[in-house]
Amino acid sequence: MLIYSSETEVGDDVKSACYVKSTALAHELGEKGICQAASPLQPTSTATCVRVRQGKPIITDGPFAETYEQLGGYYLIEAANLDEAIAIARRIPAAEFGTVEIRPVLELKGMGDF
Repeated sequence: MLIYSSETEVGDDVKSACYVKSTALAHELGEKGICQAASPLQPTSTATCVRVRQGKPIITDGPFAETYEQLGGYYLIEAANLDEAIAIARRIPAAEFGTVEIRPVLELKGMGDF
């Protein structure tokens, strides 16, 4: 689950309350064996983008695209089906002022074997 919201339109008090509620939800889901990882991300101003074009790296600061909402965090969960994932996404506090995108992980053979 990818969590998007505006970095500038949400006040620090709302963010702080969201972090507390999100941490509690992650712990609750973790105790049930559903949540495998969760974390907020630093602001896009701390981002570095790497692209390789014609074999040469291009390194730039900041997000790749200008958007209204920025990726602000994630939950990696194991849900039985989309209905269960939606029920969990509805409980993520940032859904009240942003967007929670549910996207299945693409499993590649050998990718997680390290």
